[in-house]
Amino acid sequence: MNTQHQDIYERVTTQIVSAIEAGAGNYRMPWHVSADSTLPINAASKRCYRGINVLALWATTQLKGYPSNVWATYKQWRELGAQVREGEKSSLVVFWKFPESIDRGREQPDEEPEEEATRKGRGLLARGYVVFNSAQVDGYTPPQVPELDTAQRIDSADRFFTSLQADVRLGGPCAFYNVEGDFIMMPEFKQFRDVASFYATLSHEMTHYADFWIMPRRTL
Repeated sequence: MNTQHQDIYERVTTQIVSAIEAGAGNYRMPWHVSADSTLPINAASKRCYRGINVLALWATTQLKGYPSNVWATYKQWRELGAQVREGEKSSLVVFWKFPESIDRGREQPDEEPEEEATRKGRGLLARGYVVFNSAQVDGYTPPQVPELDTAQRIDSADRFFTSLQADVRLGGPCAFYNVEGDFIMMPEFKQFRDVASFYATLSHEMTHYADFWIMPRRTL
């Protein structure tokens, strides 16, 4: 490893800690309703980043105030017809290379790593790559996300969920059941990829609602 560079583990940790400290007190996960993805995503491969990279890029997005979760390497932006603006600072992500026997299907970055470190014993290799947010480049137009037609809603399913008398609120970038407020938060129907995904997600949140309210009430 080049001794002039910091260890990539230390650099990623520092990146996250700095962002958290800067946002302490009013930190909010930078999830966007229509900004391409809830998770940080690579502009070229359309795949979401995983592991510690999710936390690192979330924290950086919050710290820098980026309105998007889309990232790519300098080379990938060039290939997409965009250009990183002069003076923009990169963010570090880590690519984990596993032994060949368990490395199938894992994405291979298309640039030479900035630096690398090897963990002995398991043959595990960690490589550091630098990426830039779409807010740092010129010439990139995010693809339009198709909206699901509300006419595809299923009346029988809607009647069933309505009969459960749960407080379902639509809007926002994520789905969850709020225990203290006793309500379910769901993205709008049009934001889902397909009808099945909407009702599957609503069903999942309804189980949390049922766990806390419906089942206990029936046993009293």
